[in-house]
Amino acid sequence: MRFIAIIVAGLLILCVHAFCSVDVEEFHIYPIKPEASTAKQRFFLNQVVENSIIIDDSEGLGRLFEGVGAISGGGATSKLLINYEERLRGQILDYLFKPNFGASLQILKVEIGGDVQSTDGSEASHMHNSWDENYHRGYEWWLMKEAKKRNPNIKLYGLPWGFPGWLGEFTLSPYAAPEVTADYIIKWVNGAKEVHNLTIDYVGIWNEYKYNITYIKTLRNMLNSRGFKNTMIIASDSRWEILPDIIKDESLADAVYAIGVHYPGTNSPSNAKELGKILWASEDYSTFNDEVGGGCWARTLNQNYVNGLFTATIAWNLIGSYYEHLPWFRSGLMTAVQPWSGHYNVSTPIWVTAHTTQFTSIGWKYFGHGNGVGKLSKGGSYVSLTNEARDELTIVIETMTHDHSICVRPALPQYDVYPQNVTITLKGSFANLPYMNVWHSKLGFNGSEDQMFLKKKPLTFKNGQAILLLGIDEIVTLTTVSTGNKGSYTQPPEPQLFPIPYKDNFEGLQISQEPYNLVPQAGSFEAVKSKDVSHGVVIRQTVLQQPIESCPWFLKFPIAIIGDQQWTDMTVEVDFEIPKVNGTSGVFVAARVDRGSCPVESSQGIFFFVVPNSGKFVVSNDLVMSKVLTQGQLTIGSGWHKLSLTVTRGNSTGSVDSKELFNIATPSSPLHGWAAMGTDGFGYADFDNLNIISAKYD
Repeated sequence: MRFIAIIVAGLLILCVHAFCSVDVEEFHIYPIKPEASTAKQRFFLNQVVENSIIIDDSEGLGRLFEGVGAISGGGATSKLLINYEERLRGQILDYLFKPNFGASLQILKVEIGGDVQSTDGSEASHMHNSWDENYHRGYEWWLMKEAKKRNPNIKLYGLPWGFPGWLGEFTLSPYAAPEVTADYIIKWVNGAKEVHNLTIDYVGIWNEYKYNITYIKTLRNMLNSRGFKNTMIIASDSRWEILPDIIKDESLADAVYAIGVHYPGTNSPSNAKELGKILWASEDYSTFNDEVGGGCWARTLNQNYVNGLFTATIAWNLIGSYYEHLPWFRSGLMTAVQPWSGHYNVSTPIWVTAHTTQFTSIGWKYFGHGNGVGKLSKGGSYVSLTNEARDELTIVIETMTHDHSICVRPALPQYDVYPQNVTITLKGSFANLPYMNVWHSKLGFNGSEDQMFLKKKPLTFKNGQAILLLGIDEIVTLTTVSTGNKGSYTQPPEPQLFPIPYKDNFEGLQISQEPYNLVPQAGSFEAVKSKDVSHGVVIRQTVLQQPIESCPWFLKFPIAIIGDQQWTDMTVEVDFEIPKVNGTSGVFVAARVDRGSCPVESSQGIFFFVVPNSGKFVVSNDLVMSKVLTQGQLTIGSGWHKLSLTVTRGNSTGSVDSKELFNIATPSSPLHGWAAMGTDGFGYADFDNLNIISAKYD
């Protein structure tokens, strides 16, 4: 029987009114009338189980719906997006944020940059130092404004992944001086308002790190006293560690608006539900955005409330816009990694999101469990929501199978899903609805194509009832809302390899802006005005001391990568100057850099260091100079100099100001990697005229 059911599941799609993948003339299944069916229809119907759901608000409603969102940051996940040309960038942003177009996101959560590596790169702090404030660094300000431009009602949420080292009185703990750290966060909130006219609705504590009760209460009190009573605290953006403290500490419970949990697996402990505190899945998903990723997201969005009473769910990440071969490639709702070609990909999670967001608003309420929220008897789930006036109704149903909805974390217990014949009964405020609009998706597996977010004929109700035949791996939205729309643009340009030769004199950048395709992995690199008029705008590494990292170890060598991790032979050159005040001890260029993210400190490649203060140069097979290939004396004066490195399969050469300093055999490993530039420890260094003259692929 199970074998037959699997065959049937592969053939059936949702059939509503008179639409079905089987020939409609032979297979009308709405309403289902076995006594009038053909032999072929009876075969299919005999494999389908009966099910019923009741939608009834007579006994009251459930919890307040607080939105579906996504995260930019944690870190540098949107780095390449801003580099797209304006027309294509606008299309991508429409798919993410524009109401009734694509994902129509209701929450945007961004990283409060802390000059630390936080997954795929580092994001700049608004205060590199205690004497420094700048609210134009990075790209999160720009992204929040673009989101608000498209959807003025979107909620904004800021969370630090790390902190600049001056906080905590150089103890490498942000909690050593709670008032100082709270002031730092509030300055970011205020900068958003005063400089960018952005209202920050929520702030968090420290991503996936230990919270501090004194700090949380201090932050709440200082937000109140500074005029930000409506900026709510979500804590603690980790697991359930904070729950016992909230249960026993009333003032902590008052300070925290919602318990924010990461990757709860759609479940919450019973004492969390009984507490009555608002529960959020404040980071979830993080799964490769193919069909299985879409299935993961569909199951999660529904069952986070069905199982766990989570009223907001936020995906990491918003958009995979970082180099391939960095961690978690294509783990965004969509992907845009080629600003040079303009290519991007609208993935299944965009349309999965639309099934909820295009037909609800923050402030609607879920129905009660058993009266519009629950599990289907043969697998799958459903949620129902209504607005305050109770004159709009949306029902979202998903039938994701186990193997087609596995999220990357946590583990998913085995379960089964079968095609099922579902009778929907409307009661209460909606008992007399004549029909509901229907939007349908079926994820394609085993060679079948995706059928994503398609509008079907309305579902007619007779005496408050209608019948659906649900297949597997489907999402159905039934709704009274009539504004749903599947937005589209013409196909984006075809993908291309990273352009070579590549030159950047940085003159097109605004002051404080990050360089376009250089992706910081440690430290912070931003545009400044050089004192030398012949150089104009240059890129400065700006971090002066060890930050409070989100990585499990300290990264001591600021580095920015560029290009393609599959490059083998290449020539890279850049001009540099080390300022006399707060200058670093040295700089480097590199080729074949084989890794980024937190492991960047253990990256291998060919690194050419120039260390003027020590009067030497060093060529190393790794970033931390534990595998020195050659070294020698070097005497250069102050001012600007040119650093050049050529790596081929046979040999590697390097020069300063066109004077060759070494010619050595190229090490056998690594065979390929990115180009890079950076500094020998923290401190200022200025770079200009980056030139990748040639590069070959592995």
